[in-house]
Amino acid sequence: MFFVDVLETEGLGNRSYLAGGPGSAVVVDPPRDIDRVVAAAARRGVRITAVAETHVHNDYVTGGLELARLTGARYLVPAGAEVAYARVAVADGDVEPVDAGLELRAVATPGHTPHHTSYVLQEAGRAVAAFTGGSLLIGTVGRPDLVEPRLTEELARAQHASAHRLAGQLEDGVSVLPTHGFGSFCSSSASGGEHSTIGAEKAANPALVQDVETFVRELLAGLDDVPAYYAHMAPVNADGPAPLDLTEPRRADADDIARRLAAGEWVVDLRSRVAFAAGHVAGSLNFEVDGQLATYLAWMVPWGRPVTLLAHSADDLARAQRELARVGIDRPAAAAVGSPADWVADGDRPASFRRAGFAELAAARRDDEDVVVVDVRRDAERAQGWVGGSVHLPVHEIHRRLDEVPPGTVWVHCAGGMRAAVAASVLDAAGREVVAVDDGFAAAAEAGLPIVTPSDDAAA
Repeated sequence: MFFVDVLETEGLGNRSYLAGGPGSAVVVDPPRDIDRVVAAAARRGVRITAVAETHVHNDYVTGGLELARLTGARYLVPAGAEVAYARVAVADGDVEPVDAGLELRAVATPGHTPHHTSYVLQEAGRAVAAFTGGSLLIGTVGRPDLVEPRLTEELARAQHASAHRLAGQLEDGVSVLPTHGFGSFCSSSASGGEHSTIGAEKAANPALVQDVETFVRELLAGLDDVPAYYAHMAPVNADGPAPLDLTEPRRADADDIARRLAAGEWVVDLRSRVAFAAGHVAGSLNFEVDGQLATYLAWMVPWGRPVTLLAHSADDLARAQRELARVGIDRPAAAAVGSPADWVADGDRPASFRRAGFAELAAARRDDEDVVVVDVRRDAERAQGWVGGSVHLPVHEIHRRLDEVPPGTVWVHCAGGMRAAVAASVLDAAGREVVAVDDGFAAAAEAGLPIVTPSDDAAA
């Protein structure tokens, strides 16, 4: 009997897989922090004999090279990928033994990247699972626009063809096990669920139910923003990532934190948005350790800028360090654990700002307060409707577009509160009076705020 264990990397919306039999296993698209993979193999009592990459990843730093070195496993990388290290170059149709009666067959599935390869797990010659990477996802496909703008339409067409190739080769009951699609920005649209099969995808996936022209047109029209750090991931992965170092960073005291802020470094407070709003080091930025820390911090921080982390506990600091290493922010410049009382220099006081709901925003508008509303959701979210009169500055752009925020008290909102807190901290650090709207966007209409849709805007 075979097994497939799923290793979730929730903050990035990705999955890795450990699959095998009683004695040995293969790892597909391993995360940077390979200790999780080694522990999973130990629990199973299996030896890792192969590590397989579906593609050179654009959204995270792989642990594949280091895992192969550590275990002595064969490192399978698509032959079309240009990499700077020794690997087993995998071509369409190649077969890799996994365990007795169990093997992995490579299937060329270009689209997410030109060299993308899926892997079919076969037991006694019969396909039982397909590791589809960034090709066929659950209810969608991997986005085709991460390699080169001039190739985007060509790769979108290739995604359609690759999905049909998988569906044509595999029986309906074969499990579809993608790497992306659980919140990952590598997905071309929102994922449709947690589990799927070839049969389920044939019934509902646009790549399999639409003709190629309709599919390509709708796919390209629906593509969302690309996190800025993606530009750095493929080169790191192609060169060969360095081994992960999760040793504790040097500790910073209040004077050191002040010096780092004065030097233009990013000082990141990992505490909850409630705690941060109540009191924080002036100039620090709030990225909750329980939010999408790696995605949004890596998206916003100038690449290579030193980052100092402030955490409530050593556990929170260790979690953040692990998450950031997954996207190439390998070593915090420094760190501190405690509270603002420990981090604020002598003679200074913690800064703070207000939190509120949409009902309070509506009341402030009715009272003719000097109110500026800033919407920090992404373009695709904004297109579904927005608060009338609001300014649209996506959270990942706000630190570069502060001069576009009108004068007045800035009420900043997103869809739920997390990104509003990030943006509020950026505005607060810039000296603006800010109110973070910590509320679900549905409450805006309930509070009586005018909601404008694109059709309303066009009619006006």
